[in-house]
Amino acid sequence: MRPTTLRPLSTTALLRKKDTHAFHNPSILLEDEKSGFGFIRHNARPAKPRKVGVTEIRGPYYSAMGKRYLQDVLETMGHHVDGLKFAGGSFSLFPEDKLRELIDLAHEHGVYVSTGGWAEHILLQSSPTTAIDRYLAKCKSLGFDVVEISTGFLSLPPDDFVRLVDRVQAEGLKAKPEIGIQFGAGGDTDPAALEALAGGTSGGAGGGTSPASKIVDLGKRFIEQCGVERIMIESEGITENVGDRWRTDVVRAVMEGLPPEKVMFEAAEPKVFNCIPSPDTKKGDEGDKGKAPATAAKNEKEPADDEKVAETPTKKKKAEGEKKE
Repeated sequence: MRPTTLRPLSTTALLRKKDTHAFHNPSILLEDEKSGFGFIRHNARPAKPRKVGVTEIRGPYYSAMGKRYLQDVLETMGHHVDGLKFAGGSFSLFPEDKLRELIDLAHEHGVYVSTGGWAEHILLQSSPTTAIDRYLAKCKSLGFDVVEISTGFLSLPPDDFVRLVDRVQAEGLKAKPEIGIQFGAGGDTDPAALEALAGGTSGGAGGGTSPASKIVDLGKRFIEQCGVERIMIESEGITENVGDRWRTDVVRAVMEGLPPEKVMFEAAEPKVFNCIPSPDTKKGDEGDKGKAPATAAKNEKEPADDEKVAETPTKKKKAEGEKKE
């Protein structure tokens, strides 16, 4: 049975403490109409905690992240950050007291904290049920708000996937299912290797891909049966590891098939969230597979992985090549 109240992704676990004041949420100049730059036209975002326009940044993964680094990020750009994700099982490499410091710091700035998709690895243990139960209990005790469930390298039947999401939520945590069209991709997988994958239903981007309808149907089950707040759409096979042929048809299918406020797209590369529609985007024989939109700042230095974001689209962003800000 699912608990009646669950912490949403857009709130902070810090507020559970009785002796805690509200989280830090300073205003920015662009939204200060009286004495700042608020008079300049811009895309306004709701105040935190947000339900739309949610931005989740990646924490330690390819590079280390300590308390002082994260503090600098949140003190300067915390207004724009809603979530912090410890990709993969990176959080398991920390001493517990140092991990708690990062989690508490995020909560102080109104930032939820999410695991990466490490549950996929835990399911391969000799006693997966026991291992998952212990994993969730420990994540909760550490202060994590969200547990990501992904199956990029593991074939998990939809019914089992739904049961696993339910198990996470029954623990009092928020489940964030990560679904996509590409099987066997992760990190910086070579596109040529993905092209060589055999099997799977081709979606037009090489072997090992599934049709967009599959993830839309699964997403509906997560929303309707499990009551998840948000679903992560993997970039692999859509904008990542596909060369210059983005699967904008998949983006459109997801936006049309699922409630936009329930969807978060992974933006693993700068050109994804720093892009403008390209005039040469066109329809292909197997769907709308236009070239990658031109970047807004082609010579911009690529940010570190912990600065790459995945942003929830609003209902106004249904056009091809969702612009990430």
